[in-house]
Amino acid sequence: MRRLRTEKLHVRYLPETSRNSPVMPRCYTLTHSDVTGDLYLTIGSDYNRAQLNGWYTRLMRDEVLAEWQREEDKLALAVHCHVSGGLVFGTTGLRDTIFRRELPLALEALRFGDRHLFDSYPELDSAPVVVYFHARERDYNVKEPWGTLSDYR
Repeated sequence: MRRLRTEKLHVRYLPETSRNSPVMPRCYTLTHSDVTGDLYLTIGSDYNRAQLNGWYTRLMRDEVLAEWQREEDKLALAVHCHVSGGLVFGTTGLRDTIFRRELPLALEALRFGDRHLFDSYPELDSAPVVVYFHARERDYNVKEPWGTLSDYR
């Protein structure tokens, strides 16, 4: 697994969310800078729409969004990646490959960035990660299990 450079991760909490509560609703908005390699993680009760509205983010659509949800009567982390549609650069296959290559780093950033929540609720480390790859093409529009959060500690 690619190792996170913690000094490149910038974490922000929206006003209604603290370092260790609430668990639900709790959403993660993760974007990055291709120039600096910095990662920007916002944690809140909803996604950070302002972070998603920048021209670069709207053009590239390479953000990773995640949220806690109930699945089969237990908590799971649902992760969303946009691999086609809209104004995006690259073919769906290329974007799918890039997301799959970088997703372990993104999940590590999310886990580390919200480590205080996991300290308060260690059982969340055993929660499954379910990734939704969103695409117009059926072969790429898939839902997949990606282990548990403890895999990205």
